[in-house]
Amino acid sequence: MCIFYTQTELVLYLNSFSNQKTTIGFVPTMGALHDGHLSLMKEALQNNNLVVVSIFVNPTQFNNAEDLAKYPRTLEEDIKKIKSLSADIVVFAPTVEDIYKGNTTSQHFDFDGLENQMEGKFRPGHFDGVGTIVKRLFEIVNPTNAYFGEKDFQQLQVIKKMVTNLSLPVRVIGCPILREANGLAMSSRNERLTTDQRKKALIIFQTLLKTKEYFQIKSIKELNNFVVKTFKQQNMFELEYFQITDEETLLPCQRKNKSKKYRAFIAVFVNNIRLIDTISLN
Repeated sequence: MCIFYTQTELVLYLNSFSNQKTTIGFVPTMGALHDGHLSLMKEALQNNNLVVVSIFVNPTQFNNAEDLAKYPRTLEEDIKKIKSLSADIVVFAPTVEDIYKGNTTSQHFDFDGLENQMEGKFRPGHFDGVGTIVKRLFEIVNPTNAYFGEKDFQQLQVIKKMVTNLSLPVRVIGCPILREANGLAMSSRNERLTTDQRKKALIIFQTLLKTKEYFQIKSIKELNNFVVKTFKQQNMFELEYFQITDEETLLPCQRKNKSKKYRAFIAVFVNNIRLIDTISLN
């Protein structure tokens, strides 16, 4: 199993394949790997000659210093999980210094307004940080295909927009959300939940399922009120936002149009641990 800690070493290795018709599948992660990450790797393994997985907690996409400090870092365990899936996967685990060269700041991007909704609204600068690191990793790895989970659907749309706007030679592929047995979307942050919190967090997915059911018969205003009321009755949870949007533009839906696809997004705090989820509505 090849593990590289600097971009120079990784690029030298990948360049050895440059004269071959090699397709590179790339799965960027921040570590603390779970089955959701592994499902992305499985997809990449099935459709590429070579797979690279990056493990890098990117500081520029955190607007909360405490969240960055507490983000789980489990590199040794992550490598074991990857190796159990395939010893042929190449792991790239650089340092902040190696990536940012002493200038740990974000580049500014224009994502045609996708960055201003939901996560962007509540986490200022977040998508500039995401764009900065994903663009940098694409430049280093030069992948044919890159795989992202649909749990972070807004991020997926933002990255697709960046690739289009900058004419980057990579195909961005969204993969389905993997869920725990109770429906909670798999996330590295779930590891910070207590057993009781993890059990009761199923209310998030249950609420999204009810929203999908009610979407056919209730107005947007009624759906918003339903979700707000649901979480006011839950002492353990604090609703940060709930939004129904046009799936393509991510603009809030005011009135339903049968010709458009809609998606519900939610962000909830559980004892300062932030969980997000999403579901397609039609």
